[in-house]
Formats: sequence, C-alpha cells, structure tokens
Amino acid sequence: MQSGIAASAELTAAFNNLLASPRQRGLLVKIDKEKLVPGPSIEPSSSDFFSDLDLLTPHVKDNEAAYIILRRYPDASDSFIAVTYVPDTAPVRQKMLFASTRLTLIRELGIERFRETIFATTKAELTADGFRKHDKHVELEAPLTEEEQTLGAVKRAESEEGRGSSVKRSHISDHFAMPISDDAMGALKKLGDSESGDNLVQLKINVSSETIELASTSTATLPDLSTVISSSEPRFSFFKHSHDATNGSSSASIIFIYTCPGASKIKERMLYASSRQGVIAVAEKGAALTIVKKIEASDPDELSPESIEEEFKPKVETKKAFDRPKRPGRSGALLVVPKVGQMAWRAENRACKAYLFGTISEHIARQKAVV
Repeated sequence: MQSGIAASAELTAAFNNLLASPRQRGLLVKIDKEKLVPGPSIEPSSSDFFSDLDLLTPHVKDNEAAYIILRRYPDASDSFIAVTYVPDTAPVRQKMLFASTRLTLIRELGIERFRETIFATTKAELTADGFRKHDKHVELEAPLTEEEQTLGAVKRAESEEGRGSSVKRSHISDHFAMPISDDAMGALKKLGDSESGDNLVQLKINVSSETIELASTSTATLPDLSTVISSSEPRFSFFKHSHDATNGSSSASIIFIYTCPGASKIKERMLYASSRQGVIAVAEKGAALTIVKKIEASDPDELSPESIEEEFKPKVETKKAFDRPKRPGRSGALLVVPKVGQMAWRAENRACKAYLFGTISEHIARQKAVV
C-alpha cells in the first residue's frame, strides 16, 4: 500500500546538507500537507552513536509519529539508518500514513544511502539499550542470502557511480527493502517450478527483525483455505489453483492472498500493509511467479470456494438480438399532419403511443366518455 506522498524540495535540500556535513548526526522528517518535509536536525554531542541517542529525547513525542534519519556508519557509503517511529497512541490516520510512506522515504532520498530500516513504537526502542537489543537480535538472524548479497553489491556499485552527485537514483526504486529468508524464497520458486507437491506457501513478517520468513508450505484445496491459513496472524499466501482453462484443458494459476485478522496488533497491520506490494514484486521478479489473481480478506473465513471459482469461469458473451430499425418519428409512430380546423392530441396506453386527430368537440366528447 502506497500513500502517494512524495519528498518535498525542502527535504531533498536538507538531506543533501546532511550528506555534506559529516559531523551532523541526523535529521527528523515529518508529513505535512501530503508531503515529506524536514524537521529539526540532530547535531552530535560526541563521536559515539549510542551516546548521541540521548539527543532524540526532546524530539520524540508520546502521541506523534516521525521519521528519524541517523548517521550510524560514517565511513561507509550506506552510512544511514531510517527509523519509523509510530507510537501506539498516535492518531490512526497518522499511523497509516507513516507506515505506508516509510519505504517511499528512503527511495526518494536514495536507497543506496541506507543500510537498515527500523520500525519502533516506543521511546525505549530509541535509547542506547533499545538499539543494543536490536543489534543483538539481528546478529542471531541467518546470514545474507545470495539474492541479498547480489543486491548489496549492486547498491554499492551504484553508490560509487553516483558519488558526489546529489541527484537521487530513481531506477533503483523497485528494490524491496525488507529482506526475505532463503526458505521463503526457495518455497516460492518451488511453487512455480514444480508440477506436483505442496500448492500453498504462507509467508509471515518477523516483526522484531522486519524480515519476510516462511510460515508453512502445505497441500490444500479451495475449501481448505479458510482453515489452513492462520486466523490469528496476518499472512501473505501464494496458492496454486488447478482449474479448467478456456480451451477445456486443465491449468494451474497462482493466486496471491493477503489476510489480516481483526485481532492483529497495530504494528503488524502497518508492516503488512506497507509490505504487500513489495512481497508481490519479490515473488514475480525473484521467484518468477505469474500471479493471475490478487485477493484480500480480513479473515480466512471470507475465502469461499465459490467466489474464487467464479473468478476463473470463462466469461459468457450474450449476443444482442438484431433490432429492426424503427420508423422515423417519435416512438416509431407515423405522424400525419391534421387537416385545417382539427387539433392533434396524444393518446397513451401501456403498449403504445400514438397521435389521434379530430375536432375540438370530438376531443371533449371522448374525454367525457373516458371519465
């Protein structure tokens, strides 16, 4: 889900100033009048990243969302991290706007400049202890996949090519910032390559590490979907549906199903909503899947076999019967010019409309007869 919000010229200028000022620690970004605009800059009090996190305290509010760009790796080309801070007490519309625009922010400013994106909902996560816990969790994650290593090399090459230029590189905006595990990517590829085996792949988001992971693979039929897809957590599901093609032969089509139960946590809702398009792009480009239908539902119970089957039924075209051209004149009636001294009036019934002629006295007599 994309919000349509873009970076303002003021934000681009402020970020370029941050790039040109190695000692500046960071920059706050807000959404104002449907644009990303710069907030206060964060000047360092020391050369230590963790010590400078105390500088965020006056800028982080209990009920106001914000983006925080921080310089963490000063000697690297991708020296920044982008923090999306969305407290639970922020207004609902603000939550959705910031969640759906978080990837747009780094794309507008240049994804090659950012090594990591972080989603936070509490002030504690933005302290030194909070960052250390985050780092420890990331260290426990699996090493980079081959696709991620390739993407990293591309980003570094693009960064070297564009170094010294303040112009953003729009051609990399299609990259998905959230990493995907080897198991998840492997399951998607197998779904597209294999003629048999499991036909349902469910992916989930690891909220703490913001990573796409494999939830499960299984064999399912249309009636099974409402029970095998999780009813307690959001899911990105890819289902290979076997059906009859228009030429009478059997065919298998990939359906993308996004479910987000009403009991899901706010942070889960925002992460899944903002990652939906990225997951589809990864499946289509990375795993070479051809997705023919996209379905969204609050709960798996809404996935009825009838409604899905209806999407694959060939459209029956009904030929319109030939209509004989009507005669000229209103309602197809032939209008005869009355003689001098006569008047014309229109008599109507349920079946037809016609013009009748006669004298005024004849018309009055007929009207009385009707009454």
